[in-house]
Amino acid sequence: MSEILVLYYSLNGATESLAREICRGIDGVADMASRLRTVPPVSAVTEASTDNIPDSGPPYATAQDLTECAGLVMGSPTRFGNMDASLKYFVDSTVGEWMSAAAVGKPFGLFTSTSSLHGGQESTLLSMALPLLHHGMLYVGSHGQKRRCLRPRPVVRRTAPATSAGAATPTNCLTMKNHWRVHWARAWRRLRRSFCRSGFAQWGHTVSRDSRG
Repeated sequence: MSEILVLYYSLNGATESLAREICRGIDGVADMASRLRTVPPVSAVTEASTDNIPDSGPPYATAQDLTECAGLVMGSPTRFGNMDASLKYFVDSTVGEWMSAAAVGKPFGLFTSTSSLHGGQESTLLSMALPLLHHGMLYVGSHGQKRRCLRPRPVVRRTAPATSAGAATPTNCLTMKNHWRVHWARAWRRLRRSFCRSGFAQWGHTVSRDSRG
């Protein structure tokens, strides 16, 4: 069983709902499982800290999750066209994993959620992609075949999510489950076969699913 880390930060629940749908899609693929993780909010007070275990929902991510999982799907709300500071704080803490090349060759995908169709989705996705590319990961973007999911509507509604191909509406966002299950999982399998033939050992390992996820 190979696990895909689905990592997100969500303030009001919109990004979390997308993350859970993506998990359902991944879990629907044979020999694949999702590992859902979030990150604690960044405090405005330097001395403040938060518990290591959240009161509810998925557990907080650790660097070990990035090392153990075979791929990553990461999501964040937009903050002036950038990823949320809480998610960036976690990504910035993975220097040790960068030094050890723990994520090299692993695929990643991205998603975001905004309150409008012009909320800075594309630049938010790029802000998440840059550090992962520095890790040596491989960007698996969305494609245009799922037009029902990716086509924008003339009516602007709240929490209009976006994938790496552009904006989508809340009415259609649940089709992301099937989109990721078919497109991203197939891409992951192709990469795994290619990298195993090339001698990348981390693609052949098996990890057990964390019961907390």
